[in-house]
Parts: sequence; structure tokens; C-alpha cells
Amino acid sequence: MRLIFMGTPDFAVPTLLELAVAGHEIVGVYTRMPMPADRDLEIKPTPVEREARRLGLPVLTPTTLRTDEAVATFRAHKADAAVVVAYGLILPKPILEAPRLGCFNVHASLLPRWRGAAPINRAIMAGDKKTGITIMKMDEGLDTGPIVRTKQVGIKCNMTAGELHDVLARIGAARMPMALRTANRGKAQPTPQSDQEVTYAEKISKNETRVDWTKPWDKVHNHIRGLSSFPSAWFEIAGVRIKALGSRRGRRGKKKVSPGTALDDHLTIACGDGAVRLTQVQRAGRQPMAAEEFLRGTKVEPGARLA
Repeated sequence: MRLIFMGTPDFAVPTLLELAVAGHEIVGVYTRMPMPADRDLEIKPTPVEREARRLGLPVLTPTTLRTDEAVATFRAHKADAAVVVAYGLILPKPILEAPRLGCFNVHASLLPRWRGAAPINRAIMAGDKKTGITIMKMDEGLDTGPIVRTKQVGIKCNMTAGELHDVLARIGAARMPMALRTANRGKAQPTPQSDQEVTYAEKISKNETRVDWTKPWDKVHNHIRGLSSFPSAWFEIAGVRIKALGSRRGRRGKKKVSPGTALDDHLTIACGDGAVRLTQVQRAGRQPMAAEEFLRGTKVEPGARLA
């Protein structure tokens, strides 16, 4: 098939590779413009652009798809279908209707739950026990298109967003070629999404990343793992910001202490109800490290307060 691929972050790369390996003719790769990255603000191409150029594929980086010129360029590809994975730009109706079979999207949730920008983070932060991948035929709504294929995945109690990200990226990549084959044979029967149980995965804002130790231990634990490894939950010790990247349920005992109090010298921290034990942290400008390694350089004694 003649395909257009549209994606931007690491999550989209496995699907691009899977389609290339499957032998499809990828006539254009659409991705976001290169942006300043890291502390040096060096302009860097997106992960999808880097992979596309490695594969020798043509790359396009329009800032909008709403102009007549953008639509004409898109139609000129004469694509059978477009595959969209975390692209980042709105696809207007003329773009959605341009490919012969339409546009197919890999979404990292079991729609209609967690429509929107941050489905992986929100699922874990909410304490969901399961999530998955949905491949849908796109329409003009926000992740409202009819469902072509799904795959459910369990969320283990200590799984981080980063770990779930990698699992779902692989699953979505493996199932997209199947969905395209079915559509090309005229056998696809997309199922409209239910109006029941619709939830929205809003983009993570900076003001919700700080750890709130007054919450029950499971809420704190889900917050930490739901934001790991990006954008990361954080707290302060003696005014120094520390990222919390991993945690487990901790033992609090019967001693009455305020939330945010260290209960031992192993980074077990009291919460509003129960406690969590931090297992991986990161100082600003340093690499992530196990709690034991962190404590060799930063002493946190019982009774110390974390803010």
C-alpha cells in the first residue's frame, strides 16, 4: 500500500519501523518541526524524523495542515491510507478524506476511556488496572472515531508510565499492519465508540507534578509512577528539588507523624494514610539513581521532613 505516516515522539517510531519492514511504500513522513531541546536549547529533529531519514524516507514538517497548499501537497501523495501516531497537529476534514481508505490512528488507551493527550499517565495516576491500544479510523472529533482493533493490557501495581509506554508502543506497532490489511480487503467494520464511560486525559501541567504527601499512600504511589520518567513527580529536601521516579508501598507502623516525614533511613515516607518507600530518585543535573545510592550522598534520617 502507498502510505503516509504522521507521528512525532518515540512512541510513534515502532509503528513506522513495522510498516517499513512490512514492505509498504511510505510516500511521506509528516512530523513536527525541530524544536530546541535539553539545556543547551540545541535544535533537534523529532525521533520520527531521525528514524525516517535513517530509512531514506521523505520528511515533511508543516506547521499547519489547514491551508490549501498543505491539502494539495497531502493529496498529491495519492496515498491509500495515512497512519497517525501521536502526531501533534489537528487533521482537518480535507486531510482526513484525502487517502483512499482514510486515516488510521494508534491511541494508547481503550477508547472511549482516556481520550486526549496523556492517556498513559492518566491511566496509571487514576489507579487503573488495565488499559490497552485502540486503532481507530479518524474523524474530526478528539479521539472519537470508530474502532477498528483493540488490545487490552494489564497494569501491574508498580508499573511506571515509561514501562507502559514501551509495551503499548510495541503492541500498537504490531497491530497496525493487520488493521491496514483488513481495511484494504474491504473487510473492516469499524465499531462506533460508546457514549458511556468517556474520560479525558488532559495534558500534564507543571502545577500537578509536585508530590502531595497528605494524600493516601496509593494515590502518592500512583502519582509517582504515573509521571515516571517524564515529566516526573518531585519533592524537596532542605530546599533541594528531587525527582521521584519509583516507589513501593512502605511500612508506617503505629507512630503518629506528619505526612512527608521520613520514617527510617531507607526513604520510607509517611503519607496521609500509610507510607511509600522511594526506590529511585534523581537530583537536578544528575542521572537517575537507586535510593540506596542517593542516600550514600544525601543523608535522610528518621524524622526528616520532605516538602
